[in-house]
Amino acid sequence: MAGDVLSQSEIDALLSAISTGEMSADEMKKDEETKKVKVYDFKRALRFSKDQIRSLTRIHENFARLLTTFFSAQLRTYVQITVASVDQIPFEEFVRSIPNMTLINVFEVPPLDGNILMEINPNIAYSMLDRLMGGTGASHSNVDNLTEIETKIMTNLFERSFDNLREAWENIVEIDPMLIELEVNPQFLQMISPNETVVVISFNTIIGETTGMINICLPHVVLEPIVPNLSVRYWMQSNTKEMSPEQVRMLENRVKQAELPVIAELGTTTLSVEDFLMMNIGDVLEIDRKITEPLILKVGDLPKFTVQPGKLNKKMAVQVIDPLKGGDDDE
Repeated sequence: MAGDVLSQSEIDALLSAISTGEMSADEMKKDEETKKVKVYDFKRALRFSKDQIRSLTRIHENFARLLTTFFSAQLRTYVQITVASVDQIPFEEFVRSIPNMTLINVFEVPPLDGNILMEINPNIAYSMLDRLMGGTGASHSNVDNLTEIETKIMTNLFERSFDNLREAWENIVEIDPMLIELEVNPQFLQMISPNETVVVISFNTIIGETTGMINICLPHVVLEPIVPNLSVRYWMQSNTKEMSPEQVRMLENRVKQAELPVIAELGTTTLSVEDFLMMNIGDVLEIDRKITEPLILKVGDLPKFTVQPGKLNKKMAVQVIDPLKGGDDDE
């Protein structure tokens, strides 16, 4: 906190006091021990650990990248979305922090209980609407006057944008976001009690030359069933989970059906460019392998077997003699 940071003059005074003997280091330690009591605001109860907040940050950084791609394609203009902050605050404080007239999407996220909010700053919302209607992306804040057509256009856009949230959350929980309401006045939101803790993810958003914020509000009641899944341990386990026996069998069958080039190599030789350019039909080349020696069979680019040439059903063929051993060729 800013109140705990000492100025340079205060640091100089402390060092001077220690050097002159006016204060000892032991006395300073005792003062620190007696000041370990901290003020705690029960209205701002912290329900999530730093580890869990980091996991939520990581999830929504991925969501921001997906949203950037989605909106760039839909609006056909430069879009940049990045996570600005992730905070846990009372719901009442979140409502006070957003404009009185803004664009708020209320989503259900089954199988989780409760609703989550996506608040779009009016500058950003109207820039999106202008681009969708064929404009240049100019922004004007008349959110209280959304027409039915404007409401339908914005609803379709944000419903499809939340498919990216499903993808971002898939390693933690499989959700099915559904838009249930589009609101413009945050005072009409009665989702949860004012003192309920919510996690607010704020995104810096740039659309063309317009800048603004997009906020996602996740109430604690929604995240409570999956709080254990937000730990780093679960995150690492989910990324390294083993395949089921059925998945292993399917993978083996796919690999067995893959085609590989198989080449029986008679031998090799080296020519100068001049000799190569003077070659004609009927010329004989001397190779580095005797006619009595077995040939090398390559699978892909790797020598795998020794073989002997012959015929099968009046076609040229080779018979495998022995596998080649040594180095990586055994794999």
